[in-house]
Amino acid sequence: MLYVLGSVVMDTRPFNVDDVSRSVSADSATKAVMGGLEPSEFTGEGPDEITLSGSLLPFKTGGLSEFEIADEMRRTGARFPLMRGDGKRLGTYFITKASEQHSELMRNGVGFVVKYSITCRKVPGQYDGAAVVAALLSLFLAVG
Repeated sequence: MLYVLGSVVMDTRPFNVDDVSRSVSADSATKAVMGGLEPSEFTGEGPDEITLSGSLLPFKTGGLSEFEIADEMRRTGARFPLMRGDGKRLGTYFITKASEQHSELMRNGVGFVVKYSITCRKVPGQYDGAAVVAALLSLFLAVG
């Protein structure tokens, strides 16, 4: 297992992750003063975003249904725990953006190779277990 976002397991097959990038920041407030550098005061953490991307081979190993579940998670806006493959819990995230690019199209219009990207933003607090269960049920109803 490489990453787990809610109910979506990203492993080497069928739904793999080839690349991970994370962008974090800190915020500060500056105060204007005369005749010197503006002092700044730390105000807390800024946005924390992580992007998971990879390539799927739907006709060989699958993975397209897992991407559709992740896209449904984006549509519902539910918060989900994100965990790295070594067991480190990264926090609670929601999906802000998902993109896919199909190449070498087959007869049904699906690409032989599908490159995807999922961007998540960290949110404060814990996820609500009841909300996760309700969101998972709605995901299975939407896909099934």
